Amino acid sequence: MDIRLKLFRYRSYTPLPFLLVMFVFAHPTLQSLLIGFLIMLTGESVRLWGVSIVGSETRTTGAAGGTNLITTGPFAYVRNPLYLGNMMLYFGIGVMSNALFPWFVVAGIVLFFIQYYLIVTTEEEYLAKTFGLAFEDYARHVRRFLPGLRKYDTHSNSQTKGNFQRGLRSEKRTLQALFLLSLALIVLWQVRS
Repeated sequence: MDIRLKLFRYRSYTPLPFLLVMFVFAHPTLQSLLIGFLIMLTGESVRLWGVSIVGSETRTTGAAGGTNLITTGPFAYVRNPLYLGNMMLYFGIGVMSNALFPWFVVAGIVLFFIQYYLIVTTEEEYLAKTFGLAFEDYARHVRRFLPGLRKYDTHSNSQTKGNFQRGLRSEKRTLQALFLLSLALIVLWQVRS
């Protein structure tokens, strides 16, 4: 059994223990709420931009893979903008909660980085097999998680165009969850201050 496939399949549920511990030990302050919210907003902006390009295909829980090699939008700067956005979301939420700061946030980032690294290796095996030289060239020019400053040139006009409405539809649950988490942390701040 390949643990990477299990992590891919259940990637939407792995943040739940993180969130539970965060709420148990949360001690938000006005400063932690504001700074964490800006980080979270940045992460969600990256996710929304990526989902607007790739669509709801990112919500699959079956086998890793995709129907197209997407290299435009945020994918022209970083190969995994959705996972990068997720890590920024978790980091922002951790900062907002101020739970066991900074150790809890550091542990969360390390654990999610390991999880996403394992998932990405599975996805990239599929992409290399399916798209061959095109993926090799892309991977050679665009880093996995650390965005580059130079935009990847696809040499093609056949890439998927962004659709903000499609992105919003796909991100509806994520946006609802972020709103509820933020609201809960604001209530905790009010109650505990």
